[in-house]
Amino acid sequence: PGTGMPFLPGCAMKDPTKTSFHRCQTLDFKNGYAFSRLPREGVGGDTLFANQLSQDELDDICTKGATLTYGQVKRPAPSRFTPAFVAYDKKVLKFDAYFMEEVALSPEENYRIRQVGIYYYLEDDSMCIIEPKVKNSGLLQGKLMRRHRVPKNELGDYYHWKDLNLGIDLTMYGRTYRLVNCDSFTKVFLESQGIVVNPPEELVSDPYTEQRRTPVQKRIVPAGPDPFRQFLTYDTKVLRFYAIWDDTNCAFGDHHPCIIHYFLADDTVEVREVHKRNDGRDPFPVLMRRQRLPKIFVDKNKNFPSCVLEITDHEVQEWYSPKDFAIGKTVTLNGRTFLIYDCDKFTQDFYREKYGITDFQPVDVDKKPLEKVPQVIPPYNGFGIPEDSLQNCLSLFPKPPRKDIVKMLENNLKVLRYQVALESPVPEDKNRRFILSYFLSDDTIGIYEPPVKNSGITGGKYLKRTKVTKPGSTPENPIYYEPSDFTIGSTIEVFGHRFIIIDADEYVLNYLERNAECYPAATVQSIRDHFLPRKVVVETASSGFPKKDLDDLIVEVQKELKLQEPFNTRQFHETFHHFDKEGSGFLDKTRFLTICDRFNIPSSTILLKKVRWKGCCTCG
Repeated sequence: PGTGMPFLPGCAMKDPTKTSFHRCQTLDFKNGYAFSRLPREGVGGDTLFANQLSQDELDDICTKGATLTYGQVKRPAPSRFTPAFVAYDKKVLKFDAYFMEEVALSPEENYRIRQVGIYYYLEDDSMCIIEPKVKNSGLLQGKLMRRHRVPKNELGDYYHWKDLNLGIDLTMYGRTYRLVNCDSFTKVFLESQGIVVNPPEELVSDPYTEQRRTPVQKRIVPAGPDPFRQFLTYDTKVLRFYAIWDDTNCAFGDHHPCIIHYFLADDTVEVREVHKRNDGRDPFPVLMRRQRLPKIFVDKNKNFPSCVLEITDHEVQEWYSPKDFAIGKTVTLNGRTFLIYDCDKFTQDFYREKYGITDFQPVDVDKKPLEKVPQVIPPYNGFGIPEDSLQNCLSLFPKPPRKDIVKMLENNLKVLRYQVALESPVPEDKNRRFILSYFLSDDTIGIYEPPVKNSGITGGKYLKRTKVTKPGSTPENPIYYEPSDFTIGSTIEVFGHRFIIIDADEYVLNYLERNAECYPAATVQSIRDHFLPRKVVVETASSGFPKKDLDDLIVEVQKELKLQEPFNTRQFHETFHHFDKEGSGFLDKTRFLTICDRFNIPSSTILLKKVRWKGCCTCG
């Protein structure tokens, strides 16, 4: 409104230039708390006058009444409003009550009294019922009714704290509760609200629960033995004995470790067999089921089979009892003999207290180690090598002897070859030649006979690859041939056959010279002396004599020999070998001419001049 115009209907004027009508913020936060403050400017940002009334002045105006003669009467400010959920927060009314529950299927009780606590929460007028838990009651106790507003009637009314008092019956959900007492806070609250609290009543107890709490009268014990008393006294008490069942009299019998249990509650005995891992027996733990075992029988009819006889007290004169078991004692249970060698601590305490026995020294039943019988190796039978035959004596399933893998890898494909002659009284065997191969990888020997045409002897493999022992060695300590035993002219005995080494391969000489530190000097020198003449010929042949002229000379000599018919070539070779004592394969000129004259071979002067060196034995 304009200045001087009353703020009345019809006197208001709108400012057409004003476009902002927002109100100033009057709510704010300070130190985390919300509070209200006076507006700093008017609607739309208009300036507020400084003489505007404060909040206190506004409160005074509201509290002032009508104008009287002596001025206005001030009324007190209204009290601050507090909601119910704040005023009654954590304030609960507690009543002690009980209800009666019918028991239909019990001969000992017809009804049951259950004590409960009824809680009324003032903040929201809700209620809950909790029953204290009783040990071994067999009932589902605890919270019987959850917290909520309980309906009072069908009209939709709910229970209020004004409806609660002592000595009244309260029906909720078809169950009637009798309120007998309350706590001090509940009593003070109800009295402060003008309710007269009734005097408390006595809380009724459950008759069956009180009956169970009554001590049971002790039963009069009869003078004689009472099995029931024995059961109550010795229940779960068992004597444990460790025994050995000797079953060696039967086929495949053995000593079986067992545990004998004597149950003191009913004088029964049980025998359990102790099994070990991989003992080869069926895993049946109970050897003898729990039963009373007779010790002495009454004289019975011998004609009646005992296997079908039902054993009763009339047939048994005495049963087994704890006094029949002791450490070191032998007991026979159902035909089986057990030697007791130890017992547990409870058994020792029982015998010490009842029978006064103090000696519980265990009996040593451990098997003594058998004397180790030395293994006798039978003599070698000649089949196979001794190492391979020995494996049949060491295990039931023999395994091949272990090989030196490192030696086999180092000496792979390394073979020493020798030419040997068979030493035999048979004339046909004198000119037989063999190749003896020594394999360095496994120290085996193989003998091969080169085939010779029209000799009447089939060549081929004479001895397969195997180890050969020296003469005089025993099967227990075999000594095999080694490369150091092969020298020129030495005799090698192979399974009863004697061979004389007459020649060797050049690889033998090279190998022995490379490994001279591993072999005797005599062996290396023997091979060197054997190859020395050949080296001379090689050196002579390489000194300047053409190979073509030498071949022509051999052809010309062979033509001269073919002119002589008949010519015995075999006898001619034997004569040359006879004069060649050293086995070098060479003869001097004088001996060569002597042999030619003996066989009537015409010696041409031209040829003799050409053959100015030593004649070769194999030229014919």
